[in-house]
Amino acid sequence: MPTNSKKKTQSTYDKALALNLDVPIYGVFAEIGAGQETANYFFRVSASAGTVAKTISAYDMTMSDVLYGKAQRYVSQERLSSMLAYEYQLLEERLGSQRGEDTTFFSFCNTVRARGYQDDDECHGWIGVRFQLKPQTEPVEIVLHLRLLDDTNSEQMDALGKVGVNLIYAAFYHRESLEDFVASLADNLTPGSMEIDMLRFSGEGFRYVDNRLCALQLVQSGLTDAAMFDKKGEVVQAADALHRRPILLLRGSFNPVLKLHLDMVSQARAVFDAELEKGDADQAVELCEISTNNLLRDGALDHEEFIDRADALQALGKTVLISSSAEFHRIATYLSRYTAEPIGIVLSIGLLNELFKSKWSANLSGGVLESFGRLFKNRVQLYVYPWHNTRSKELVTADNFKAPENWQYFYRHLMQNDRVRAIGVGDPVLLSKTGRTILKEIESGAPGWEDWVPEEAHAMVRRRMKRVN
Repeated sequence: MPTNSKKKTQSTYDKALALNLDVPIYGVFAEIGAGQETANYFFRVSASAGTVAKTISAYDMTMSDVLYGKAQRYVSQERLSSMLAYEYQLLEERLGSQRGEDTTFFSFCNTVRARGYQDDDECHGWIGVRFQLKPQTEPVEIVLHLRLLDDTNSEQMDALGKVGVNLIYAAFYHRESLEDFVASLADNLTPGSMEIDMLRFSGEGFRYVDNRLCALQLVQSGLTDAAMFDKKGEVVQAADALHRRPILLLRGSFNPVLKLHLDMVSQARAVFDAELEKGDADQAVELCEISTNNLLRDGALDHEEFIDRADALQALGKTVLISSSAEFHRIATYLSRYTAEPIGIVLSIGLLNELFKSKWSANLSGGVLESFGRLFKNRVQLYVYPWHNTRSKELVTADNFKAPENWQYFYRHLMQNDRVRAIGVGDPVLLSKTGRTILKEIESGAPGWEDWVPEEAHAMVRRRMKRVN
Protein backbone atom coordinates (compact mmCIF):
# COMPACT_ATOMS: atom_id res chain seq x y z
CA MET A 1 0.00 0.00 0.00
CA PRO A 2 1.54 3.38 -0.93
CA THR A 3 2.32 5.91 1.76
CA ASN A 4 1.67 9.62 1.76
CA SER A 5 5.04 10.67 3.22
CA LYS A 6 5.73 13.16 0.42
CA LYS A 7 2.32 14.80 0.57
CA LYS A 8 1.36 17.86 2.53
CA THR A 9 -0.02 17.10 5.99
CA GLN A 10 -3.75 16.57 5.71
CA SER A 11 -6.13 18.28 8.09
CA THR A 12 -8.15 16.21 10.54
CA TYR A 13 -11.27 16.99 8.50
CA ASP A 14 -9.61 15.79 5.29
CA LYS A 15 -8.55 12.54 6.95
CA ALA A 16 -12.01 11.88 8.35
CA LEU A 17 -13.59 12.62 4.98
CA ALA A 18 -11.15 10.37 3.13
CA LEU A 19 -12.06 7.50 5.47
CA ASN A 20 -15.78 8.19 5.08
CA LEU A 21 -15.43 8.00 1.30
CA ASP A 22 -13.38 4.79 1.36
CA VAL A 23 -16.26 2.36 0.89
CA PRO A 24 -14.76 -0.87 2.32
CA ILE A 25 -13.81 0.77 5.67
CA TYR A 26 -16.65 0.41 8.17
CA GLY A 27 -16.68 0.24 11.93
CA VAL A 28 -17.75 1.18 15.43
CA PHE A 29 -16.52 3.78 17.88
CA ALA A 30 -16.51 3.26 21.67
CA GLU A 31 -15.01 6.08 23.70
CA ILE A 32 -14.96 6.45 27.47
CA GLY A 33 -13.73 9.30 29.64
CA ALA A 34 -13.47 12.32 27.35
CA GLY A 35 -16.62 12.48 25.26
CA GLN A 36 -16.83 11.05 21.76
CA GLU A 37 -14.34 13.37 20.16
CA THR A 38 -13.00 10.98 17.52
CA ALA A 39 -16.42 9.87 16.31
CA ASN A 40 -17.50 13.50 16.28
CA TYR A 41 -14.97 14.31 13.54
CA PHE A 42 -16.56 11.71 11.27
CA PHE A 43 -19.98 13.27 11.85
CA ARG A 44 -18.74 16.81 11.17
CA VAL A 45 -17.70 15.96 7.63
CA SER A 46 -19.89 14.56 4.89
CA ALA A 47 -20.69 10.91 4.21
CA SER A 48 -20.33 9.66 7.81
CA ALA A 49 -22.73 6.81 7.05
CA GLY A 50 -19.99 5.38 4.87
CA THR A 51 -17.78 4.69 7.90
CA VAL A 52 -19.79 4.82 11.11
CA ALA A 53 -21.82 1.75 12.02
CA LYS A 54 -22.29 2.77 15.65
CA THR A 55 -20.92 5.08 18.32
CA ILE A 56 -21.17 4.49 22.05
CA SER A 57 -19.86 5.94 25.29
CA ALA A 58 -20.49 3.62 28.21
CA TYR A 59 -19.61 6.38 30.63
CA ASP A 60 -21.38 4.87 33.64
CA MET A 61 -19.13 2.32 35.34
CA THR A 62 -21.96 -0.16 35.88
CA MET A 63 -22.92 0.01 32.23
CA SER A 64 -19.28 -0.36 31.25
CA ASP A 65 -18.96 -3.45 33.42
CA VAL A 66 -22.08 -4.99 31.90
CA LEU A 67 -20.71 -4.53 28.38
CA TYR A 68 -17.01 -5.23 28.84
CA GLY A 69 -16.70 -7.08 32.14
CA LYS A 70 -15.47 -5.86 35.50
CA ALA A 71 -12.07 -4.18 35.69
CA GLN A 72 -9.79 -3.17 38.53
CA ARG A 73 -8.87 -0.04 36.59
CA TYR A 74 -11.06 1.58 33.97
CA VAL A 75 -8.22 3.47 32.29
CA SER A 76 -6.02 0.50 31.51
CA GLN A 77 -4.71 -1.67 28.75
CA GLU A 78 -6.92 -4.53 29.96
CA ARG A 79 -10.08 -2.42 29.70
CA LEU A 80 -9.13 -1.26 26.20
CA SER A 81 -8.52 -4.85 25.07
CA SER A 82 -11.92 -5.99 26.27
CA MET A 83 -13.59 -3.02 24.56
CA LEU A 84 -11.86 -3.67 21.23
CA ALA A 85 -12.71 -7.37 21.30
CA TYR A 86 -16.35 -6.94 22.36
CA GLU A 87 -17.21 -4.18 19.89
CA TYR A 88 -15.47 -5.89 16.97
CA GLN A 89 -17.11 -9.25 17.64
CA LEU A 90 -20.54 -7.63 17.91
CA LEU A 91 -20.03 -5.75 14.65
CA GLU A 92 -18.93 -8.85 12.75
CA GLU A 93 -21.75 -10.99 14.17
CA ARG A 94 -24.40 -8.49 13.13
CA LEU A 95 -23.06 -7.34 9.76
CA GLY A 96 -20.64 -10.04 8.64
CA SER A 97 -23.16 -12.02 6.61
CA GLN A 98 -24.52 -8.89 4.92
CA ARG A 99 -21.36 -7.07 3.88
CA GLY A 100 -18.37 -9.11 5.08
CA GLU A 101 -17.21 -10.04 1.56
CA ASP A 102 -16.29 -6.49 0.58
CA THR A 103 -15.80 -4.72 3.94
CA THR A 104 -12.79 -4.28 6.20
CA PHE A 105 -14.42 -4.01 9.61
CA PHE A 106 -12.86 -2.11 12.50
CA SER A 107 -13.54 -1.21 16.10
CA PHE A 108 -11.96 1.96 17.47
CA CYS A 109 -11.91 2.35 21.25
CA ASN A 110 -10.38 4.53 23.90
CA THR A 111 -10.51 4.77 27.67
CA VAL A 112 -9.15 8.04 28.98
CA ARG A 113 -8.70 10.03 32.15
CA ALA A 114 -9.04 13.64 31.03
CA ARG A 115 -8.93 16.80 33.14
CA GLY A 116 -11.86 16.94 35.54
CA TYR A 117 -13.41 19.57 37.75
CA GLN A 118 -10.81 20.85 40.26
CA ASP A 119 -8.52 18.04 39.16
CA ASP A 120 -4.76 18.13 38.78
CA ASP A 121 -3.95 14.40 38.63
CA GLU A 122 -2.17 12.66 35.74
CA CYS A 123 -4.20 12.71 32.54
CA HIS A 124 -3.61 9.77 30.24
CA GLY A 125 -5.35 7.12 28.20
CA TRP A 126 -5.29 4.01 26.05
CA ILE A 127 -6.37 4.11 22.41
CA GLY A 128 -6.60 1.28 19.93
CA VAL A 129 -8.04 0.04 16.68
CA ARG A 130 -8.87 -3.58 15.85
CA PHE A 131 -9.33 -4.04 12.11
CA GLN A 132 -9.05 -6.25 9.07
CA LEU A 133 -6.23 -5.81 6.58
CA LYS A 134 -8.49 -7.37 3.94
CA PRO A 135 -12.15 -8.46 3.95
CA GLN A 136 -12.86 -11.81 5.60
CA THR A 137 -9.48 -12.04 7.34
CA GLU A 138 -8.60 -12.28 11.03
CA PRO A 139 -8.29 -8.83 12.61
CA VAL A 140 -5.08 -7.20 13.79
CA GLU A 141 -4.65 -4.54 16.47
CA ILE A 142 -2.72 -1.33 17.00
CA VAL A 143 -2.66 0.04 20.53
CA LEU A 144 -1.01 3.11 21.99
CA HIS A 145 -0.75 4.84 25.34
CA LEU A 146 -0.66 8.61 25.64
CA ARG A 147 -0.32 11.37 28.20
CA LEU A 148 -2.52 14.43 27.82
CA LEU A 149 -0.44 17.51 28.64
CA ASP A 150 -2.83 20.40 27.98
CA ASP A 151 -4.19 22.29 30.99
CA THR A 152 -7.90 22.30 30.17
CA ASN A 153 -10.44 19.58 29.49
CA SER A 154 -11.53 21.18 26.21
CA GLU A 155 -7.95 21.26 24.91
CA GLN A 156 -7.40 17.65 25.90
CA MET A 157 -10.62 16.53 24.23
CA ASP A 158 -9.64 18.32 21.04
CA ALA A 159 -6.22 16.67 21.00
CA LEU A 160 -7.75 13.29 21.76
CA GLY A 161 -10.16 13.55 18.83
CA LYS A 162 -7.36 14.45 16.45
CA VAL A 163 -5.04 11.64 17.51
CA GLY A 164 -7.94 9.18 17.23
CA VAL A 165 -8.55 10.18 13.61
CA ASN A 166 -4.79 10.07 13.00
CA LEU A 167 -4.58 6.53 14.34
CA ILE A 168 -7.43 5.19 12.21
CA TYR A 169 -6.10 6.95 9.12
CA ALA A 170 -2.55 5.66 9.69
CA ALA A 171 -3.86 2.13 10.28
CA PHE A 172 -5.35 2.04 6.79
CA TYR A 173 -3.00 4.28 4.81
CA HIS A 174 0.42 4.37 6.53
CA ARG A 175 0.90 0.87 7.88
CA GLU A 176 3.58 -0.03 5.32
CA SER A 177 5.98 2.58 6.76
CA LEU A 178 6.65 2.78 10.48
CA GLU A 179 8.31 6.18 10.11
CA ASP A 180 5.31 7.62 8.26
CA PHE A 181 2.89 5.92 10.64
CA VAL A 182 4.46 7.40 13.79
CA ALA A 183 4.97 10.84 12.25
CA SER A 184 1.31 11.00 11.19
CA LEU A 185 0.09 10.38 14.76
CA ALA A 186 1.10 13.95 15.61
CA ASP A 187 -0.54 15.58 12.59
CA ASN A 188 -2.49 18.75 13.48
CA LEU A 189 -1.64 18.49 17.18
CA THR A 190 -0.28 21.51 19.04
CA PRO A 191 3.38 20.79 19.97
CA GLY A 192 3.61 19.72 23.59
CA SER A 193 -0.06 18.82 23.91
CA MET A 194 0.50 15.07 24.04
CA GLU A 195 3.11 12.40 24.67
CA ILE A 196 2.77 8.95 23.09
CA ASP A 197 5.01 6.61 25.05
CA MET A 198 3.88 3.16 23.87
CA LEU A 199 2.88 1.74 20.50
CA ARG A 200 2.23 -1.93 19.76
CA PHE A 201 1.18 -3.84 16.65
CA SER A 202 -0.26 -7.34 17.15
CA GLY A 203 -1.97 -10.09 15.18
CA GLU A 204 -0.96 -12.53 12.49
CA GLY A 205 -1.01 -9.84 9.81
CA PHE A 206 1.62 -7.89 11.75
CA ARG A 207 3.80 -10.87 12.67
CA TYR A 208 6.83 -9.27 11.01
CA VAL A 209 6.53 -6.00 12.92
CA ASP A 210 9.21 -5.63 15.61
CA ASN A 211 7.57 -3.55 18.31
CA ARG A 212 10.97 -2.63 19.72
CA LEU A 213 11.44 -0.54 16.59
CA CYS A 214 8.11 1.10 17.38
CA ALA A 215 9.55 2.14 20.73
CA LEU A 216 12.66 3.49 19.03
CA GLN A 217 10.60 5.37 16.43
CA LEU A 218 8.48 7.09 19.08
CA VAL A 219 11.64 8.40 20.73
CA GLN A 220 13.27 9.29 17.41
CA SER A 221 10.16 11.21 16.32
CA GLY A 222 10.09 13.21 19.55
CA LEU A 223 6.70 11.90 20.65
CA THR A 224 8.22 10.72 23.94
CA ASP A 225 11.47 11.09 25.85
CA ALA A 226 11.75 7.36 26.45
CA ALA A 227 10.11 4.01 25.77
CA MET A 228 10.78 0.57 27.14
CA PHE A 229 10.41 -3.15 26.50
CA ASP A 230 10.92 -6.18 28.72
CA LYS A 231 13.23 -9.17 28.45
CA LYS A 232 10.80 -10.86 26.06
CA GLY A 233 10.87 -7.89 23.70
CA GLU A 234 7.33 -6.88 24.63
CA VAL A 235 6.81 -3.12 24.71
CA VAL A 236 5.54 -2.01 28.10
CA GLN A 237 4.11 1.21 29.42
CA ALA A 238 6.48 2.87 31.88
CA ALA A 239 3.80 3.89 34.38
CA ASP A 240 2.68 0.25 34.70
CA ALA A 241 6.17 -1.28 34.79
CA LEU A 242 7.76 1.24 37.17
CA HIS A 243 4.84 2.30 39.38
CA ARG A 244 6.00 2.62 43.00
CA ARG A 245 9.01 0.37 42.45
CA PRO A 246 12.69 0.97 43.26
CA ILE A 247 14.73 1.37 40.06
CA LEU A 248 18.35 0.55 39.29
CA LEU A 249 19.48 1.98 35.96
CA LEU A 250 22.66 1.29 34.03
CA ARG A 251 23.43 3.80 31.27
CA GLY A 252 25.63 2.72 28.39
CA SER A 253 26.09 2.20 24.68
CA PHE A 254 26.32 -1.61 25.17
CA ASN A 255 28.39 -1.84 22.01
CA PRO A 256 28.95 -4.65 22.67
CA VAL A 257 27.36 -5.91 25.88
CA LEU A 258 30.24 -6.90 28.16
CA LYS A 259 30.79 -9.00 31.25
CA LEU A 260 31.84 -5.70 32.80
CA HIS A 261 28.29 -4.38 32.37
CA LEU A 262 26.89 -7.37 34.23
CA ASP A 263 29.40 -6.85 37.02
CA MET A 264 28.47 -3.18 37.29
CA VAL A 265 24.81 -4.11 37.80
CA SER A 266 25.65 -6.95 40.19
CA GLN A 267 27.93 -4.83 42.38
CA ALA A 268 25.48 -1.93 42.45
CA ARG A 269 22.52 -4.19 43.16
CA ALA A 270 24.18 -5.61 46.25
CA VAL A 271 24.58 -2.12 47.75
CA PHE A 272 21.21 -0.90 46.46
CA ASP A 273 19.26 -3.82 47.94
CA ALA A 274 20.94 -3.46 51.32
CA GLU A 275 19.62 0.08 51.62
CA LEU A 276 16.01 -0.73 50.72
CA GLU A 277 13.23 -1.37 53.19
CA LYS A 278 12.56 -5.02 53.97
CA GLY A 279 10.74 -6.67 51.11
CA ASP A 280 11.33 -3.85 48.61
CA ALA A 281 14.35 -5.52 47.02
CA ASP A 282 12.08 -8.10 45.37
CA GLN A 283 10.16 -5.27 43.69
CA ALA A 284 13.22 -3.48 42.34
CA VAL A 285 13.45 -3.07 38.55
CA GLU A 286 16.75 -3.26 36.69
CA LEU A 287 16.91 -1.17 33.52
CA CYS A 288 19.59 -0.98 30.85
CA GLU A 289 19.26 2.33 29.06
CA ILE A 290 20.48 3.11 25.57
CA SER A 291 20.46 6.72 24.45
CA THR A 292 19.67 7.48 20.82
CA ASN A 293 22.95 9.44 20.80
CA ASN A 294 24.73 6.09 21.05
CA LEU A 295 22.96 4.69 17.98
CA LEU A 296 23.97 7.32 15.47
CA ARG A 297 25.93 6.31 12.41
CA ASP A 298 26.70 9.01 9.83
CA GLY A 299 24.07 11.20 11.47
CA ALA A 300 21.27 8.62 11.27
CA LEU A 301 19.97 6.04 13.71
CA ASP A 302 21.20 2.53 12.95
CA HIS A 303 18.20 0.27 13.51
CA GLU A 304 20.15 -2.96 13.02
CA GLU A 305 22.68 -1.91 15.66
CA PHE A 306 19.81 -1.18 18.00
CA ILE A 307 18.28 -4.63 17.48
CA ASP A 308 21.66 -6.32 18.01
CA ARG A 309 22.17 -4.60 21.35
CA ALA A 310 18.55 -5.11 22.40
CA ASP A 311 18.75 -8.82 21.56
CA ALA A 312 21.93 -9.19 23.60
CA LEU A 313 20.47 -7.44 26.65
CA GLN A 314 17.24 -9.42 26.43
CA ALA A 315 19.20 -12.68 26.16
CA LEU A 316 20.66 -11.70 29.51
CA GLY A 317 17.18 -11.10 30.96
CA LYS A 318 17.35 -7.31 31.00
CA THR A 319 14.60 -4.76 30.50
CA VAL A 320 15.65 -2.10 28.00
CA LEU A 321 14.90 1.61 28.10
CA ILE A 322 15.54 3.63 24.94
CA SER A 323 15.74 7.39 25.54
CA SER A 324 16.66 10.70 23.99
CA SER A 325 18.00 12.01 27.31
CA ALA A 326 21.75 12.47 27.09
CA GLU A 327 21.71 14.52 30.30
CA PHE A 328 21.58 12.57 33.56
CA HIS A 329 19.16 15.01 35.18
CA ARG A 330 16.62 14.43 32.39
CA ILE A 331 16.59 10.66 32.76
CA ALA A 332 16.33 11.04 36.56
CA THR A 333 13.33 13.34 36.12
CA TYR A 334 11.72 10.86 33.74
CA LEU A 335 12.06 7.96 36.18
CA SER A 336 10.86 10.06 39.12
CA ARG A 337 7.61 10.66 37.26
CA TYR A 338 6.62 7.03 37.92
CA THR A 339 7.97 6.24 41.36
CA ALA A 340 8.75 7.86 44.69
CA GLU A 341 10.94 4.91 45.65
CA PRO A 342 14.78 5.02 45.54
CA ILE A 343 16.43 5.34 42.14
CA GLY A 344 20.00 4.18 41.65
CA ILE A 345 21.98 5.16 38.55
CA VAL A 346 25.06 3.04 37.85
CA LEU A 347 27.92 4.75 36.07
CA SER A 348 31.66 4.65 35.51
CA ILE A 349 34.31 7.04 36.80
CA GLY A 350 34.51 8.50 33.31
CA LEU A 351 30.81 9.39 33.28
CA LEU A 352 31.04 10.77 36.81
CA ASN A 353 33.69 13.17 35.57
CA GLU A 354 31.43 14.13 32.65
CA LEU A 355 28.74 15.37 35.04
CA PHE A 356 30.94 18.34 35.99
CA LYS A 357 31.31 19.53 32.38
CA SER A 358 29.26 22.57 31.39
CA LYS A 359 28.22 21.12 28.02
CA TRP A 360 25.60 18.96 29.76
CA SER A 361 23.93 21.98 31.36
CA ALA A 362 24.30 24.57 28.61
CA ASN A 363 20.51 24.97 28.39
CA LEU A 364 20.09 25.54 32.13
CA SER A 365 20.33 29.04 33.57
CA GLY A 366 21.85 27.64 36.75
CA GLY A 367 24.52 25.69 34.87
CA VAL A 368 26.22 22.67 36.41
CA LEU A 369 24.81 23.37 39.87
CA GLU A 370 21.26 23.35 38.55
CA SER A 371 21.86 20.11 36.67
CA PHE A 372 22.98 18.43 39.90
CA GLY A 373 20.01 19.94 41.72
CA ARG A 374 17.63 18.42 39.20
CA LEU A 375 19.49 15.12 39.25
CA PHE A 376 19.19 14.76 43.02
CA LYS A 377 15.75 16.38 43.37
CA ASN A 378 14.20 13.07 44.36
CA ARG A 379 15.54 9.87 45.93
CA VAL A 380 18.38 9.44 43.44
CA GLN A 381 21.82 8.04 44.20
CA LEU A 382 24.80 7.46 41.92
CA TYR A 383 26.58 4.10 42.20
CA VAL A 384 30.08 4.57 40.82
CA TYR A 385 32.04 1.65 39.42
CA PRO A 386 35.86 1.84 39.74
CA TRP A 387 38.35 2.44 36.94
CA HIS A 388 41.90 1.23 36.59
CA ASN A 389 44.29 3.97 35.49
CA THR A 390 46.71 2.07 33.25
CA ARG A 391 49.30 4.86 33.45
CA SER A 392 49.48 5.37 37.21
CA LYS A 393 48.34 1.80 37.98
CA GLU A 394 45.91 3.36 40.46
CA LEU A 395 42.43 2.02 41.10
CA VAL A 396 40.19 5.07 40.97
CA THR A 397 36.97 4.79 42.97
CA ALA A 398 34.26 7.21 44.01
CA ASP A 399 36.10 7.56 47.32
CA ASN A 400 39.40 8.77 45.86
CA PHE A 401 38.05 10.40 42.69
CA LYS A 402 39.30 13.97 42.25
CA ALA A 403 36.56 16.25 41.03
CA PRO A 404 37.50 19.34 38.99
CA GLU A 405 39.17 21.89 41.23
CA ASN A 406 36.20 24.25 41.58
CA TRP A 407 33.88 21.38 42.50
CA GLN A 408 35.89 19.42 45.05
CA TYR A 409 34.04 20.73 48.11
CA PHE A 410 30.73 20.15 46.40
CA TYR A 411 31.70 16.60 45.52
CA ARG A 412 32.71 16.00 49.13
CA HIS A 413 29.25 17.20 50.16
CA LEU A 414 27.64 14.67 47.79
CA MET A 415 29.74 11.85 49.21
CA GLN A 416 29.05 12.79 52.81
CA ASN A 417 25.31 12.81 52.14
CA ASP A 418 25.35 9.45 50.34
CA ARG A 419 24.27 10.92 47.02
CA VAL A 420 27.33 9.27 45.47
CA ARG A 421 28.24 5.74 46.53
CA ALA A 422 31.34 3.70 45.68
CA ILE A 423 30.83 0.11 44.55
CA GLY A 424 33.39 -2.63 44.10
CA VAL A 425 34.47 -4.84 41.22
CA GLY A 426 33.93 -8.58 41.14
CA ASP A 427 36.91 -9.40 38.92
CA PRO A 428 39.64 -6.72 38.54
CA VAL A 429 40.63 -8.25 35.20
CA LEU A 430 37.44 -6.75 33.74
CA LEU A 431 38.98 -3.29 34.16
CA SER A 432 42.00 -4.03 31.98
CA LYS A 433 40.20 -3.34 28.70
CA THR A 434 37.70 -0.67 27.75
CA GLY A 435 34.60 -1.34 25.70
CA ARG A 436 36.08 0.70 22.86
CA THR A 437 39.20 -1.48 22.84
CA ILE A 438 37.17 -4.67 22.76
CA LEU A 439 34.99 -3.32 19.95
CA LYS A 440 38.08 -2.53 17.86
CA GLU A 441 39.37 -6.04 18.42
CA ILE A 442 36.04 -7.50 17.34
CA GLU A 443 35.95 -5.36 14.21
CA SER A 444 39.53 -6.29 13.31
CA GLY A 445 38.82 -9.99 13.76
CA ALA A 446 41.29 -10.40 16.62
CA PRO A 447 40.78 -13.60 18.66
CA GLY A 448 39.78 -13.67 22.31
CA TRP A 449 36.83 -11.26 22.33
CA GLU A 450 34.63 -14.08 23.63
CA ASP A 451 36.40 -13.81 26.99
CA TRP A 452 34.99 -10.32 27.48
CA VAL A 453 31.45 -10.81 26.19
CA PRO A 454 28.79 -12.90 28.01
CA GLU A 455 28.09 -16.16 26.20
CA GLU A 456 24.43 -15.20 25.77
CA ALA A 457 25.53 -12.21 23.64
CA HIS A 458 28.01 -14.04 21.38
CA ALA A 459 25.44 -14.70 18.66
CA MET A 460 24.60 -11.01 18.36
CA VAL A 461 28.28 -10.06 18.09
CA ARG A 462 28.83 -12.63 15.34
CA ARG A 463 25.75 -11.38 13.51
CA ARG A 464 27.12 -7.88 13.57
CA MET A 465 30.55 -9.05 12.41
CA LYS A 466 28.98 -10.72 9.35
CA ARG A 467 27.03 -7.58 8.53
CA VAL A 468 30.03 -5.25 8.90
CA ASN A 469 32.46 -7.50 7.07
